[in-house]
Amino acid sequence: MAHAHISAQLPPDIDPTKAPLAFGERALPKLNEELRAPELLTQQRALMALCNLLHDPENVYQAIHLGFLENLKILLLDSDSTVRQKSTEALYIMATHNIGRHGFIQNRVIPALAQLLDDPVDICRKNVHQSFEMMARLPEGAIDILRAGLIPSLVCQLKTELDEIQELILDTLANCLCLEASEALASGAIATLKEKLAHPSVAIRSKAAWVLLGISIHPEGKAMVFEEDVVPVLVSLLEDTEPEVQAKAAGALMFATVTPQGRYSALGAEAIPALLKLLAGERSEVRLSAVKALTMLAELPKGRQLLLRHLAAFERCLNDPSEAVRRAAETAIRVVKWTP
Repeated sequence: MAHAHISAQLPPDIDPTKAPLAFGERALPKLNEELRAPELLTQQRALMALCNLLHDPENVYQAIHLGFLENLKILLLDSDSTVRQKSTEALYIMATHNIGRHGFIQNRVIPALAQLLDDPVDICRKNVHQSFEMMARLPEGAIDILRAGLIPSLVCQLKTELDEIQELILDTLANCLCLEASEALASGAIATLKEKLAHPSVAIRSKAAWVLLGISIHPEGKAMVFEEDVVPVLVSLLEDTEPEVQAKAAGALMFATVTPQGRYSALGAEAIPALLKLLAGERSEVRLSAVKALTMLAELPKGRQLLLRHLAAFERCLNDPSEAVRRAAETAIRVVKWTP
């Protein structure tokens, strides 16, 4: 399916070839002064030169030391869209470096970037969310996003943002919500994610299931997945045409079936036939999640009765290339064969 692509093309009156030549850290002090210059064109050209320099981690270190982050935070609210675009781009490039991510935390850059969540320029919002996604990869960065209180806003934006940005939001949420999910749950995240499970985009479907997997790690998350009737939707995704969607759905279902309510819901949605098919899947991640989910369903008398007819499928998993799958299969066989 074709999607609109967010363009980073500059306005026609901005010529990046006329940006001042810069040579590493020697140019950074001059660029820092030019960022504070009253002339708009000087600021724009300085930002373009800065973006080129920041691909070198040594220059990122120097830029943080020279106070660039504070200047960029001010420029985020500039009335000129090109200044905002290049400021967010510079910050995103810095966030791709470990030293930059730590600089974000120390200088409270995330709350400053959050002011552009509703920016009218698509590329500015994309740069903001790319920065958040990079920050969330670092546990300290994910905690910083949580502390900034951004989760409700991110959940809300899933309903309206462009598909390209929705993918970034889902990646950010996946890394944050495995740590803490209460704000997301209070913001209606489960209902929103349930809608995304039916999205035409493969990436969005799989990432939504991934976020649900993270939410289901928490007891309150498991309960709400059941209450919002998400389990039947996850079961339907086990037969998705895309292996990535199957993998994430199986993982989310594995956690959802830890509770008795989740098991009964999955059993009622006829998860067993779909999970049994996944035991022969190509990806070990899928096979492992399927074995574990089936083991949970075998805790129910009806589930155990149904699975007794399919012991051969588990026995084949005893020769699986993955040691984790082999161990899980051994556990599954013991549970299925157990008699009260």
